[in-house]
Amino acid sequence: MQFEHLLAAALGFAGGVALAIALARRSRGQEQATTEVPTAAAETHAVAPMSTLAGDDRGWHGDLGTLADHIDLGIVRLGSGLQVVRANRAAVRLLQTDAERVIGKSLMELFVDHRVNEAALAAIEDGSAAYEIDLRNDAERRVLLRFRRSHEGGLWLLLDDVTELRRLQRIRTEFIDNLSHELRTPLTTIRLLTETLTQDVARPGVDVPERVRERILKIDVETGHLAQMVSELLDLSRIEGGAEELHFDNVRMGEVINAVVERLRTFADRQLVGLETALPDEGLPPVWGDEERLGQVLVNLLHNAVKFSPAASVVTISGDVSGGLVTVAVRDQGVGIADADLDRIFERFYKVDKARQRGQGGTGLGLAIARHIIEGHGGRIWAESEEGRGSVFKFTVPVAGARR
Repeated sequence: MQFEHLLAAALGFAGGVALAIALARRSRGQEQATTEVPTAAAETHAVAPMSTLAGDDRGWHGDLGTLADHIDLGIVRLGSGLQVVRANRAAVRLLQTDAERVIGKSLMELFVDHRVNEAALAAIEDGSAAYEIDLRNDAERRVLLRFRRSHEGGLWLLLDDVTELRRLQRIRTEFIDNLSHELRTPLTTIRLLTETLTQDVARPGVDVPERVRERILKIDVETGHLAQMVSELLDLSRIEGGAEELHFDNVRMGEVINAVVERLRTFADRQLVGLETALPDEGLPPVWGDEERLGQVLVNLLHNAVKFSPAASVVTISGDVSGGLVTVAVRDQGVGIADADLDRIFERFYKVDKARQRGQGGTGLGLAIARHIIEGHGGRIWAESEEGRGSVFKFTVPVAGARR
């Protein structure tokens, strides 16, 4: 359904609710209705409603235009030349100006930011685009601009004040950062102590009951899991908060794959799992990405594949190129993933039941980190699986020069 139809339907529903309320109030007595002046009506006269801000009233009739002025979301109609045709009261308020000064202005005049114009042009070409901006007349106000192409020509621009949301996200990120840093030191100390204790009880002549050795090893393993969780939680928090930037360059994906395979081969040998690569004879073209982060994604996927594969099985990493994208796949012969879990495995802290039952579950953050990294590259990541027959995790990355 077109964006205008959705918006008109929402406003129409709100109009019906408003009409029902008005009729109910009217039934309580004409005298009260004539002596009281509704606040909404007074506000409507303070600023011209959206339906009267421009000569072209197409799509905004009567109550719809008035209701648009009572929506907290800023709504702006842009003409084919990216000039403002009409705007509701919320948009005028966010821009901290008045209606007469908004109508007829171009995007550049309103925001004085060429990136806003670029987002609008991208929406004309692709159908939609979004961009966040700090309004120049109020440095503390953060506004999300969402452009939608209109089938009647021009664009719709929605302005959403996300100042408070971004402040809360910043507080959450700072809290996780501080907590992670505070936990790292004691966890590192505990790991060092358990490693030293393990070495001490392993010395010849030291008589320690076997159950004590097992408990020391258990402490070391669980402390390692906690340390890994803290590290990955801090990593994910920085990525989501935008503090961790990707450093793009031409990356030889084939070399990254081979390096990761060799890095994890010792781990795979201990698990009695074979590692194979299936790359094109001509090799993979360079991709546009962050080599370190792409390697991190591959390590995570390959480590999971080996960890949940049975002994004597094989994990295969393959790669191919199509449509300007390099697709990398990690295929295992493990227990597989249920259909109900496939759509959720990339959520933070989510683990499938089989992973918990086997006692080999990780932190539940690795796949969430991988998803953010791949999406930051302009690609996508997904999983395909059949219970009892293994899983395959795939991700795409743009070929260098194909997308910048």
